[in-house]
Amino acid sequence: MAKLYEYQSKKLLHDAGIRIPQGGLAGTPEEARELAEALGKPVVLKIQTWVTGRAALGGIQFAETPEEAEEKARGLLGLKVKAYVIDRILVEEKLAIRAEYFAGLVMDDARKVPLLVFSSTGGSGVEEIARHSPDKIVTIPIDVRTGLREFETRDLAHKAGLTGPIQLQVADVLVRLYKAARTVEARSAEVNPLVLAEDGNIYAADCHLVVDDYAVHRHPELGIEIAREFDRPPTVLEKIAYKVEEKDHRGTFYFLEMAENRAESGPVEGAGADADEILIGFHGAGGGGSMMSMDAVQAKGFKTANYCDTSGNPPASKVYRAAKIILSQPGLRGYFASGSGVASQEQYNSARGLVKAFIEEGLEIPAVIRLGGNCEEEAIRILAAYLKRIPGRVEGYGRDDLPEFCAGRMEELIRESGGARHAVGNIPPPAPPEGCYGFDTLTGRVSFNHDRCRKCVSKACVGACTPGILKVENDLPVLAVSPEDARRGKCTECLACEIQCRFHERAAIFIELPIPGLEAYRKSL
Repeated sequence: MAKLYEYQSKKLLHDAGIRIPQGGLAGTPEEARELAEALGKPVVLKIQTWVTGRAALGGIQFAETPEEAEEKARGLLGLKVKAYVIDRILVEEKLAIRAEYFAGLVMDDARKVPLLVFSSTGGSGVEEIARHSPDKIVTIPIDVRTGLREFETRDLAHKAGLTGPIQLQVADVLVRLYKAARTVEARSAEVNPLVLAEDGNIYAADCHLVVDDYAVHRHPELGIEIAREFDRPPTVLEKIAYKVEEKDHRGTFYFLEMAENRAESGPVEGAGADADEILIGFHGAGGGGSMMSMDAVQAKGFKTANYCDTSGNPPASKVYRAAKIILSQPGLRGYFASGSGVASQEQYNSARGLVKAFIEEGLEIPAVIRLGGNCEEEAIRILAAYLKRIPGRVEGYGRDDLPEFCAGRMEELIRESGGARHAVGNIPPPAPPEGCYGFDTLTGRVSFNHDRCRKCVSKACVGACTPGILKVENDLPVLAVSPEDARRGKCTECLACEIQCRFHERAAIFIELPIPGLEAYRKSL
């Protein structure tokens, strides 16, 4: 799910007619002072982050004057939360609070309906309230066909012990909260606290919405960069990776950075001496198997730089892009790929994607690749046959080789390599000559140097093309389908033709698979 910041969530509530405290967003101490001056009253300053427990982190401060607001903002801006720097704070009027409530919307997975949760006690998390005051919590399952109706929320407020005008105000706010959440297809919404102020009005003093992953593309107005449930802003590399997945739904690709890059860490005497400094690029396939494989790597004392998953039978092009992104992390000392031992995907596609990526990178660090599943024998053969000439040593394994064994091989290979580190370069793949025959694919372009093709006797690229989109015409390989069909997906981007031609014929085929933003990112390192 994709989280929204407090200021974003509150804007949605305000647009739905729910009162929120007056205030605004500040990116500098001076802006915080200006906001406090404009409000002309005591303010509260809150860091904008997705982690819970901001008060315990010192991320919520109060100020009586604009000068104090500037001083407090100076301490909050630049604060590190989970290694990420706070760059925005919300500056709002400090409310005079008479009572606090809790209001939330969650999905009841058992009943498959939205559930409205309300408590006449607020301030603490709903779990804490349920633990200490379970009698204070009331709920309503919502029928999405009718929506949440005001007579239902009035009844709920009554059950929570509210009466008179307060009951009516709360009932109205809850209906509006549901409409706001439904409008942006939120999976959850939490207002804590929902407060009764001394002026007699109900305000959303804090609010957080989480939008369903699959709905993000329908709401560009929210400005969500990645449909993932992170607890901190996405990194540049994560944004680049998400763009690969966003428009290519053949299989899945998930990438998450887990460690700060350590390009300047000390030399490695052996794989156990300073193993906490040994960064490994991790490439899984299938959630459960990937977790087991990551555990095996970490049990050897390695530090995983990232988590990556390519599963659901992805094309070779997607595995290629995943590998290129993993290898855009400086300081890696090994590349470890392992997932489910019985993955229901053609593993030769994964192997071809890795071959293309490793060759283009001139991989110098060791790689252990466990490709258990369909056609694993062919996948292991591809790795062994085509990665002999790169500097780094690559070993391929199958389902009968346990993750623990493979992690042991990673340990041995790193020791043998003397702790060599992967240097992130900006090595462009070989480019086809101008005027080459070619066609577009779903995410890239295939080009043929027909001058070289004329010297090819076997035309093995056509035989290697399992989808059958190539044919020989006038002794040259050409499309056997229309360019439109190739672009729509008839070309599965299996990379078989390029690899066959590169290693067995004239190296006349060039498959370009761009990764927007990656070249600029590498140059910035």
